[in-house]
Amino acid sequence: MQIDDFKGTTPTLVLEEYFAGKTKAWGIFEDRFGNLRRQFVVDITGDWDGKTLTLDERFEYADGETDQRVWRIDKVGENFYEGRAADVIGTAEGQTEGSAFTWTYEMELNIQGREVKVRFDDWMFLQPGGVMVNRAYVTKFGIELGTVTLFFQKQDVEKAENSEGREAA
Repeated sequence: MQIDDFKGTTPTLVLEEYFAGKTKAWGIFEDRFGNLRRQFVVDITGDWDGKTLTLDERFEYADGETDQRVWRIDKVGENFYEGRAADVIGTAEGQTEGSAFTWTYEMELNIQGREVKVRFDDWMFLQPGGVMVNRAYVTKFGIELGTVTLFFQKQDVEKAENSEGREAA
């Protein structure tokens, strides 16, 4: 699959517009044998300042573990992006075209108590209605360790504020 395969597809994904504000994601990790290993929910707060998209991701795993990752993603060209986060090795590189975004990076993952350097090859696809599907292939030395599947949904600010008000009352 090549990013140019998605030229002209709709809805058009503008990364900094999609992730500005509140977004929620639901995800799973399957090992290379198709076994479900982890489930999680992510609350994402995005801020676009005209050059850099900052994404504050708060993870909550089904086993009770929590984690946080803060991405700083710079728009470096018409459809090109570079990103950094504390647990990412070097720079992540990405490109949008039509309804798709591809994104590659390396990071250290804790796998069974050991820090392991892995590569992520993400493909995100914006769907009608604002849902985005993300498939990330996780490899080490070119060997697939597993896949992450995520579904993103923009959060309605008015609805979120109303539900927060009800919880506080």
